[in-house]
Amino acid sequence: MGVEIEKKYRVSREQTESVRARLGEVGGEARGGEEFEENVIYTGPGLDPRRRVLRLRRVGGRGLFTFKERDSSAAAVKRHREEETEVADAEALAAILEALGYRPALVYEKRRSTWLVGETEVVLDELPFGLFVEIEGEEEAILDAEARLGLEGAEAEHSPYPDLTMREGEERDGVFEARFARP
Repeated sequence: MGVEIEKKYRVSREQTESVRARLGEVGGEARGGEEFEENVIYTGPGLDPRRRVLRLRRVGGRGLFTFKERDSSAAAVKRHREEETEVADAEALAAILEALGYRPALVYEKRRSTWLVGETEVVLDELPFGLFVEIEGEEEAILDAEARLGLEGAEAEHSPYPDLTMREGEERDGVFEARFARP
């Protein structure tokens, strides 16, 4: 069983730029450029969008399928069960899920840049409703990266992106969505 350990921060544009500069100063290693993601959270038998979810992520021509089970802890550093696999055909998987009775409950888009800092993965996320930094790794490594990046005083965001989408997105035909404006 996979366990994801992470801390997420809601940040301003200025804080994002400060973290981006600090990433270079502390020897952060960029993992490619910025990527655009579409994340679809499904509802159906055995699922609860606030606690147990299936997510199909489309990014850079790839599909990633994830099961997440959230811990109900109020701690800033979160621990979740996470099982993830890459899929060859995201559209076929979406059709299979729907044939089995699973339906999209919410969709959120994200622009993400990923960095390695020490023993952690640091991501800079932009969603239609805000800017965020996530640090993933062991708790001690997360706190070390937090200090190195100057995030000790940053506001921890306790809500996962699906909860934020339900709160800040728009409902369209029974699906909550947070999408970037199209030109």
